[in-house]
Amino acid sequence: MIASATLFGLCGAALIGLGLYGFVAHPHLLRRLIAFNIVGSGIFLLFGASGARDPLSSTDPVAQALIITGIVVALAATAFGVGLVLAFARATGQTHLPEESDVRQRTPRSYPPARPAQPAPPTVADAPE
Repeated sequence: MIASATLFGLCGAALIGLGLYGFVAHPHLLRRLIAFNIVGSGIFLLFGASGARDPLSSTDPVAQALIITGIVVALAATAFGVGLVLAFARATGQTHLPEESDVRQRTPRSYPPARPAQPAPPTVADAPE
């Protein structure tokens, strides 16, 4: 029978490989962000598997602390990444980076442009004398 730490390690390695493939194969920025999160999940599984000492004792608390901290940082980085992708899509109307759109000859989706800023209403200081 295969040990649970070995199974977690193999699943983590498979997730890392799957995420790296998705990061390289897909030019869409949100798909790349998801692939990057899959790689991170695989790394967390590998950390958890490496923290397992033996079946009868508990896991290493340092590895658990690193995993919990990494999950929080990955969540914040994902939210920031989604914001950057949305800002890029609104500014350019594309969901691919320019050099990848040229290489793959794909037609980018069109997003509505951002609304222009409205002028400020006139104030008392702006009134003619």
